[in-house]
Amino acid sequence: MKKKWLKIVICVIVVCAVMIGMILTKKWQINSWSVSKYEVQGIDVSHYQGMIDWAQIQDQGIDFAFIKATEGSGYVDECFYDNWQAAEQTDLMIGAYHFFSFDSGARSQAALFIETVGNLTGKITPVIDIEFYGDKWNEPPGKEDVTEQLGEMLLILEEYYHTKPIIYTTYNVYYQYIKGGFKEYPLWIRNVYFPPDWHMKGEWTFWQYTDTAVMSGYVGEEQYIDRNVFCGATAELEALLVK
Repeated sequence: MKKKWLKIVICVIVVCAVMIGMILTKKWQINSWSVSKYEVQGIDVSHYQGMIDWAQIQDQGIDFAFIKATEGSGYVDECFYDNWQAAEQTDLMIGAYHFFSFDSGARSQAALFIETVGNLTGKITPVIDIEFYGDKWNEPPGKEDVTEQLGEMLLILEEYYHTKPIIYTTYNVYYQYIKGGFKEYPLWIRNVYFPPDWHMKGEWTFWQYTDTAVMSGYVGEEQYIDRNVFCGATAELEALLVK
């Protein structure tokens, strides 16, 4: 009897290990089961998607799009202006995002974003994308300095656009720098493995649920495109448009 139960336990462990491995390697994407309940669907893009046919993107059930504008204190995405102007010709709700640099000051980063993007009336409130890159994975910056610089940039953009910016982040950065300190700002969370509602229900506004989606309408060096959902109805997303 003991041997029989031991075999069962071993089988269960093996099955669980295989399932976890498939989830972590994205061969089994359980998020696809959860996103259908969200009526407002979106994407986010950068120069990696190259030339984009925005009308074709919209026709595939997309309601909103975030477009990379700037990074740090001196980089403007090479496709931003083309993407921005073309997306404006559709009915998509669009927004611009800035990739936050741990190595640049808040004021210079905010100035670059404002100079590049300009007027956002009728567009989604601006986004600050804060995540680890390069050596920051192994040597994360100190929390006090990061939260100070991030907080300053948020305030500068808030004062300029008269709306609270969105914070996009990953789980490791969220728990290290964001959680508990920026509750008044809409949260856009990345989780390509499982739904964030499993443990942070009510805390997120946007959810990036996959980075391996394939759609028609873009030709770039990256074959995949990020897909997102909004936690709410269309009218609630419209409330996040800059007045």
